[in-house]
Amino acid sequence: MPVAVYILGLSVFALGTSEFMLSGLLPPIAADLGVTIPQAGLLISAFAIGMVIGAPVLAVATLRLPRRTTLVVLISLFGLGQVAGALAPSYEFLFVSRVVSAFACAGFWAVGAAVAIAMVDKDQRARAMAVMIGGLSIANVLGVPAGAFLGEHLGWRSAFWSVGAASAIALVGILALIPKIPLPAEKPSLGRELRIYRDRQVWLSIGITALAAGGVFCAFSYLSPLLTDVAGLDSRWVPWILGLFGIGALVGTTIGGRVADAHLFGVMIWGVTASTVLLTALALLASVQVAAIALSFLLGVSSFFTAPALNARMFNVAGAAPTLAGATTTAAFNLGNTGGPWLGGTVIDAGLGFSATAWAGAAMMLVAIALAVTALRLDRRTHAAIPTRVVTSGVASPSAVTERV
Repeated sequence: MPVAVYILGLSVFALGTSEFMLSGLLPPIAADLGVTIPQAGLLISAFAIGMVIGAPVLAVATLRLPRRTTLVVLISLFGLGQVAGALAPSYEFLFVSRVVSAFACAGFWAVGAAVAIAMVDKDQRARAMAVMIGGLSIANVLGVPAGAFLGEHLGWRSAFWSVGAASAIALVGILALIPKIPLPAEKPSLGRELRIYRDRQVWLSIGITALAAGGVFCAFSYLSPLLTDVAGLDSRWVPWILGLFGIGALVGTTIGGRVADAHLFGVMIWGVTASTVLLTALALLASVQVAAIALSFLLGVSSFFTAPALNARMFNVAGAAPTLAGATTTAAFNLGNTGGPWLGGTVIDAGLGFSATAWAGAAMMLVAIALAVTALRLDRRTHAAIPTRVVTSGVASPSAVTERV
């Protein structure tokens, strides 16, 4: 695996910490800015909305720009967004800073994923994405608990300052270790890349990814108040349990990345099914402290087990448009990260309690399973009709390719 892929994974650590750390900071942010916890939870959705819009917009805007320069500009803009968040005088200002940061984060993910995929063979795509997603997992292991710890002892703004510092370190790593990556001999064509959206499998992949991510984030976004108000744990335990979720995410990413290239649909379907079962168990057993802690870990394993497969699947069905494939995957994940917290906040505002967020997440997962089974059946019919078709860099090749369950 090229060293540049690992540098991208380290950069994603800073991005992921900012994206996920609010799950442990909602109570102090709500108290400081005079809003409710569901309103504070919309800051998570704000980031996700910025990712949804920013990924395709920046992918198109930077389509013909040097990849390394684009990464440098985006990580710099992201770091400045963290500084703005740390200095935010109001809820509205913080909301806007989250959207701006998310734009930069989305662009970095889209371009970074395309760069990572371009540097490896087709049968290593899931492993390359697992390295990048591993940065996200480490963010959950170290960054998110550290943010919650800082929020508990030094105030929530200190967490934003820390991510800003991590972004600066990532910038140095990109400048020092990521080589200049030449653009392809044939200039990228927006019209050619947009043609991927004619494929039903692309839209199925978007739906599966969005629902799988949304189901997890529907509950995870409100895990902190669930642990304290429903399970009755002291707030000091929250950073450690968030870290446990992150350890589970790292385990899941590692295993999923190893097996997804050979068993893509198996990883997707069984991983999402496991998350459905675990969310149901969390809804039923949220008041039992030991169960809530154990299920937090297992949910991290199951949800991130599927992530490499979900990423690789999009690049497989949209191989002729790698930049927009990366952007579309980023947008799909964050459609879920937008809808999940919104749905969770809705059930809380309806008076159903924090544990109801797990029920709502499980319902989203059931729809994801149905879409994954549909995609599998369509894929089998396609390969039966055209057993030797594979698309690499937009050119048909006679090599036989199958995605085994």
